[in-house]
Amino acid sequence: MIKNKVPSHRLAKCVLRVMNQEGKPLADTVLSLKQTNHEFLFGCGAFDVVPYATEMSNERLPFTHAPLENRDFLKERVEKWLDLYNYGTLPFYWGNFEPEEGKPETVSRMNAAKFLQERGVKAKGHPLCWHTQCAKWLMEYDNKTILKKQLERIHRDVTQFKGVIDMWDVINEVVIMPIFDKYDNAITRICNDLGRVGLVKEVFAAAKEANPEGIFLINDFNLSTSYEILIDGCLNAGVPINAIGIQTHQHQGYMGAEKLYEILKRYEHFGLPLHFTENTLISGDIMPSYIEDLNDWQVDEWPSTPEGEERQMREWEEMYRILFAHPQVEAVTGWDFADGAWLGAPSGVIRKDNSVKPVYNKLKEMIKDEWWTDCEIRTDANGCVEIEGVRGDYEVRTGEKCIPLKLEKEMPAEVIVRV
Repeated sequence: MIKNKVPSHRLAKCVLRVMNQEGKPLADTVLSLKQTNHEFLFGCGAFDVVPYATEMSNERLPFTHAPLENRDFLKERVEKWLDLYNYGTLPFYWGNFEPEEGKPETVSRMNAAKFLQERGVKAKGHPLCWHTQCAKWLMEYDNKTILKKQLERIHRDVTQFKGVIDMWDVINEVVIMPIFDKYDNAITRICNDLGRVGLVKEVFAAAKEANPEGIFLINDFNLSTSYEILIDGCLNAGVPINAIGIQTHQHQGYMGAEKLYEILKRYEHFGLPLHFTENTLISGDIMPSYIEDLNDWQVDEWPSTPEGEERQMREWEEMYRILFAHPQVEAVTGWDFADGAWLGAPSGVIRKDNSVKPVYNKLKEMIKDEWWTDCEIRTDANGCVEIEGVRGDYEVRTGEKCIPLKLEKEMPAEVIVRV
């Protein structure tokens, strides 16, 4: 039933006992076992979903680089996104989400989150606390009030989106937060007051109180030992971190398999799920290595090239295979869906005109074919059949009847299906 080699920890199996509505076994019956979704989270930034999912007549649209008036263009882009991914990151940068105090853009984000949810896509909010793109109006307050408003913001948003968005990057890039000196901001101020662990503890407690069943991540691009020390300190302080977020924006060239294995080795020992939250591989010229802050690289044009697109495809394939093979990795997110988003880089899996790049087709082949189960099964004389498939959501079909089934890690030995 498994067409290609899939890591064993990504599989589940059980015996299906198929019966009719009267409880009689359906012997020697052919059924269709069709996978409809992955358990593993194959993701990408879903910023373009925000304008597409919302009647935006009175909304500001700071995140989409597709003209809102070109609905057909945006529709095509979103449909290609949905055809590949089952996990989307939605923007909650405080300065853009609530540019005026007390007037958050909740409606647009809720529409986007529900749009994704209705299509079987898990949404994650990003981020609840970050020193960059922070709300400017916070600077009017003293540090005690800033902290109070930050915690209130977390309570408000996590509560309002509960059941639609239950996964959040709670705090972003804490390693640099207290020493960030490009410009003054409210969050760096309170991080200096409380310390890194102190602030992380406060914001996670607020998130957990608002949604006790939520999945809450710490997230960082700084993968030095400083991040490990921070995580260790947070866990020792009782911070309820559910998963570790790892960023790899590789504008200056692919890190390679050896480095990727080394990162996995250093973070797996915490025993927590690993989410590769923001990942970039480009299909054009590599950013010079002397650039220390990626945001400092400003060019008029950064085109994708045929050679670069082939390179990008090979690099993403290797990275996906390594991460999918690791049992603690639960999610991988490519940051830009289309070229020309962050930094204007050729970093997407589609081009600016919505045409797909080689990497799009390669990822789709892996996600929806190689690591996908879709087959016919036949019951025995007792109406039983053993099945094995990639963990995720399924439909069992016979004739016009369709029964949902979930293959997951902890499966009973036998599952009864009535058709």
